[in-house]
Amino acid sequence: MNPMNALKLKSLLDRFLQNHPKLAPFFKAAVGSVRDGSIIEIKVISPDNKTIISNIKVNQEDMDIVEELKQL
Repeated sequence: MNPMNALKLKSLLDRFLQNHPKLAPFFKAAVGSVRDGSIIEIKVISPDNKTIISNIKVNQEDMDIVEELKQL
């Protein structure tokens, strides 16, 4: 990854988290609770009340990736 793009990504992520201050603590708590076999569900409700829901079942490879991301 281009170092300038990495800096831009960090800046955008910081701005996003400033706009949504509850998100980072939620993810920190969730990551501590997630383990192999956990199910993560995401639900989006649009302004016109349409709902989209999806989920994933976490496996050990996912957990290994999360651990690696924590080191970055």
